[in-house]
Amino acid sequence: MSTKSSPRPGARHPGASAKRRERPGDQRAAATAAPVPKFRPIHTRRAFEEICERIREQLALGVLKPGDKLPPERDLAQQLGVSRNVLREALRSLEMAGVLRLLKGVKGGAFIQEGDTSRMNDVMRDMLSLGTISIRELSEARVYVLDLVVGLACANARQSDLDALETNIQRTELATKEGRLLDRVECSREFYKLLGNSTRNKVIAMIMDSVTEIHMRFVYAKVASSGVAMSRLAERRRQLVSAIAGKDASLAGRLMRAHLEAVQKMLEQDPGAMSLHVALAEIRPGMRP
Repeated sequence: MSTKSSPRPGARHPGASAKRRERPGDQRAAATAAPVPKFRPIHTRRAFEEICERIREQLALGVLKPGDKLPPERDLAQQLGVSRNVLREALRSLEMAGVLRLLKGVKGGAFIQEGDTSRMNDVMRDMLSLGTISIRELSEARVYVLDLVVGLACANARQSDLDALETNIQRTELATKEGRLLDRVECSREFYKLLGNSTRNKVIAMIMDSVTEIHMRFVYAKVASSGVAMSRLAERRRQLVSAIAGKDASLAGRLMRAHLEAVQKMLEQDPGAMSLHVALAEIRPGMRP
């Protein structure tokens, strides 16, 4: 007959040693152990970015001005303590940003630009392409910006501005009479630029130029595809300029709003003319950049 053997004196349960090893002190130590440190990567500015910043600082301080020429490449690289390849990368970056103009040849070099407001047009197109802004938002912004532009023009336009606008209207009349409708679109583009300049506010003029640039692509596409253009355009333009000359901001604002609504209605009759493809298309022959 088999009997169960009783545990021998001193024998331990299989889990006893494990339990004995897990002393309360050990558990407390594990709980209070310092967390594993996690370090964020260090982002150091690349050399060419530092060079760009140095040149921009000199512009901000007034040491460098539009038209000034930077030191020769070899001298500038030595002053900055960088290789000529790194310096060239920085200069190309500033050229793309519209800060510098790089010329080759005996009289070439890196020259400070006057400032290219068309860069904002590129930014606007990129934002449309990336989906950051929509065509609807752009059209809405244009209405409000032109409200502001017309008001400022009424307050600040000089006789030279009014004369330039009248000359533009005469060109519009001639283009209409001769059936040169695409040239008439170019007249419209110039009209808005002149109107923006008459505000005597470069920031406002630059913003208006950006929102108008893309909108004029829609108008150009519509006219090019259908041959349809706004009727009585020169007459509407002359009424607006007359209101600006008389400093009647209320009337000028109403006239501009009515015109913009008519243009928008014309464009919406052809959904293809208001497509993103049109807004982002390359400039066609006859359209100024």
